[in-house]
Amino acid sequence: MGYIQRGTHKFRMVNIALFAGGFNTFAILWGTQPLLPEISKEFHISPAASSLSLSSTTIALAISMLIAGSLSEVFGRKPMMTFALVASSILSILTAFSPSFHLLLVCRILQGITLAGLPAVAMAYLGEEIDPKSLGMAMGLYISGNSVGGMAGRIISGILTDHFGWRFALEGIGVISLIASIVFWFILPKSTHFQAQTFAVKSLVTGLFSQFKQPGLIYIFITGFLLMGGFISLYNYIGFELIAPPYSLSQTLVGFIFIVYTVGTFSSTWMGMLADQYGKKKLIQVSLVILLLGACITLDTSLWVKIIGIAVFTFGFFAGHSIASSWVGQLAKQNKAQASGLYLFFYYFGSSVGGTVSGIFYSSFGWFGVISMIVVLTIISIILSTRLGVTRVRRVQYSPKEV
Repeated sequence: MGYIQRGTHKFRMVNIALFAGGFNTFAILWGTQPLLPEISKEFHISPAASSLSLSSTTIALAISMLIAGSLSEVFGRKPMMTFALVASSILSILTAFSPSFHLLLVCRILQGITLAGLPAVAMAYLGEEIDPKSLGMAMGLYISGNSVGGMAGRIISGILTDHFGWRFALEGIGVISLIASIVFWFILPKSTHFQAQTFAVKSLVTGLFSQFKQPGLIYIFITGFLLMGGFISLYNYIGFELIAPPYSLSQTLVGFIFIVYTVGTFSSTWMGMLADQYGKKKLIQVSLVILLLGACITLDTSLWVKIIGIAVFTFGFFAGHSIASSWVGQLAKQNKAQASGLYLFFYYFGSSVGGTVSGIFYSSFGWFGVISMIVVLTIISIILSTRLGVTRVRRVQYSPKEV
């Protein structure tokens, strides 16, 4: 059967379903981020320790995606993604009843394990089912769902926390996510190009490590690590910065800061389409420069200038992530789910490392320390993107436009 092309009914159904799935996943994953000051206060722990409620989830997610991507080669794409969405929604509701910080961490780790099933497989599903000429746009729309989910999870949790407490906020996110899971199951088209493999651990492990031999993939993996390390660093500690003097914002207002995610919804789709047209190397470098500029703008003490800086930073991040994600699907010649899983392993491992290490920088040097770390990570990413372009030209035969 043919690939799904832009403008068709199936293309719209795929995008709506994966938008709902991305919304579910990232509302659950990031819903606790604006709650870190409340968690720190209730359990009498430091800001860096409270960030473990995110870091523990993302490291569990990162490791589990290596397994989820491999299992989807056996059990199929849609069943794996559906199970992940339903299980993580139920766990989100249960997390709200955690009586101690340690049990909260256990619940969040379990969430990281179950959440892995969608992001590890969605990129492979798109790479297999969508026409290559439409892939950049489809990937951008999927990632825009991620950005909307991350934004909505933060805003909803901020509002509900101010009025009903952080536990009720987690319950509310779980219920909304369960509804999104049902939408996903009913409207996502079944895979038509997927070919199941027999369950053989040796072949799955061999296929996983063979991805490091694909020209250029390792540079994309490391870029994902650095991108997410910088992104989580800014968003983890901006809440601490804004609830403290001289800003003294409420949890609701801090939650609404995340409405800047809407620029990520736009940039991931728009820059993904431009990358299809003008080449991924050029556009990812533009995205990284925009991210770097936005991070530096947040050093201004004016609240409105700081918010503009966050918006510019977010624009660049989601554009870069969208381009890197679609690049993985094109470079991986086989076992695309495993290649996607590896990219996301590095991506979320970067979140875990960056989120915790930047907490040390914040405690020692304040907001300047966080931004300094982001600047270093971004400069390294720009250097790697240049190397990636060289690798593709020398080792893989593509037309100049594709490069």
